[in-house]
Amino acid sequence: MNKFFPNKTALYALLSSCFVVCATMGVRQTFGLYSSEFEISGGSSNTEFGLAVAVHAIFWGIFTPIFGRLSDKLGGYVVIIPALIFYSISMFLMGNNFISGIWLQVNLGLFVGIGLAGAAGTILTPMVSNHFPNENRSKAAGIVTACGGLGMFIFPILASIFKNISSWQMSFILFSIILILMVIPGFFVKLPETQISTTNSNIDQRSLKDVLKESFAHKGFRLLVLGFFVCGFQITLIATHVPRYVQDIGLADWTGMAILALIGFFNIIGTLIMGYLGDKYSKKILLSGLYFLRGITLILFIFLPASNLSAVLFGTSFGLLWLATVPATNGIVAQIFGTKNLTLLFGIVFLNHQFGSFLGAYLGGYFYDKFGSFDYAWYLAIVLSFIATALHLPIDERPIQKSQATT
Repeated sequence: MNKFFPNKTALYALLSSCFVVCATMGVRQTFGLYSSEFEISGGSSNTEFGLAVAVHAIFWGIFTPIFGRLSDKLGGYVVIIPALIFYSISMFLMGNNFISGIWLQVNLGLFVGIGLAGAAGTILTPMVSNHFPNENRSKAAGIVTACGGLGMFIFPILASIFKNISSWQMSFILFSIILILMVIPGFFVKLPETQISTTNSNIDQRSLKDVLKESFAHKGFRLLVLGFFVCGFQITLIATHVPRYVQDIGLADWTGMAILALIGFFNIIGTLIMGYLGDKYSKKILLSGLYFLRGITLILFIFLPASNLSAVLFGTSFGLLWLATVPATNGIVAQIFGTKNLTLLFGIVFLNHQFGSFLGAYLGGYFYDKFGSFDYAWYLAIVLSFIATALHLPIDERPIQKSQATT
């Protein structure tokens, strides 16, 4: 059996990415906890807050394939470092009360979107995957994604502590400092020493136009793009609006923070399990099963009587399913098309994820202000779960040369 790390460059890339993703994904997991503060201090409505999160989702999605193309050619640090600087600036400005009107859309929207596009797990996961052969790729992706879950567990707790001992503004200042410090490990995410060989490596030498034409001609790629839309809708709806939702249904104030933290913690377990299973079993079947379980979990949470226990169980169960989609989705793209353009291609899949995120964040706020509840957003999330379950089943996971040779 080959050793897990092919070389030191792979080791440094994995460890560095784990630190960066822990911070970037962790900070993002806290935003839903501040919707009330933004309303009181900045006069922002739930719709405006949801729109800002939706805007950063779209910019996150748009810039990810662009940054992915740059990182595939020049190395991850080329995009990670400027992205972290933008992300840090946005936190600093919001910590100084730049949260009203257009400032909210620029800081929580544009700047956070650029920061996540270049330094979140969605781009660092394929960056790291480039360093590993197929038999270890899902496990490496699972480790990076799990570290994002660790940040999602730690940072909501830190946010609550910072707010209690100082102010919500100080939380953002401290987040700004943490993010700028991540520039140091970010510098060590370089290109692989040697390109990992794959059965379909000949397609890696083609132009960007040919790579895109090849990918969108593949039915499985199109289905994967559509399915990932659902993931974006669900996780952004929950992360943005569940703290307000649990308050409205009469649960204790701590339950919103607890759900987000539990999602982060159990996301670690879920992504590691999916990373392990993805190297052994059909990734499309794993994804179909995951979306089906998401639908069941949402049904139980919304329709069973509300209680603090049900909130804790929801955070635990949905956490297991949270970003477990990423190792398998990333793995299918690499398995079909090879690794040289992996960051670009996964970025394209992720762009549609962010269209889903936009609608999850915005419609949650819009429905709340329009109808006084989040119910219609939850119903939509449940229906989409079962649509995604069906979408993944017809995907052909075979490397593209092999599938073409048999058709």
